[in-house]
Amino acid sequence: MIKVSETAKKKVIELMTDDGYDAVNHFVRVGVKSGGCSGLSYELKFDKEIGENDKVFEDNNIKIAVDKKSFLYLVGTILEYSGGLNGKGFVFNNPNANRTCGCGESFSL
Repeated sequence: MIKVSETAKKKVIELMTDDGYDAVNHFVRVGVKSGGCSGLSYELKFDKEIGENDKVFEDNNIKIAVDKKSFLYLVGTILEYSGGLNGKGFVFNNPNANRTCGCGESFSL
């Protein structure tokens, strides 16, 4: 399961609407790919299609699609949004990450 904080929910709905997506019928696609200063980096985008290898969750009225491989790295993650002085953007609070880089965009297990 991947959870979505209230602040992330509001930002996701705003950005989806701006990009022509519908938060009721479309998905936030979350994934992991090789790269970044710590070895793995997060991916986040909007999607209208679900693949046959996707796991689909809904939390806080946001539908989330994750491919099965990425899901192994993301179990228990909370998607948050930070709009403070230190920067703006989505933050992955991943309990599986042993180490993260300074910017928080990559991690290792």
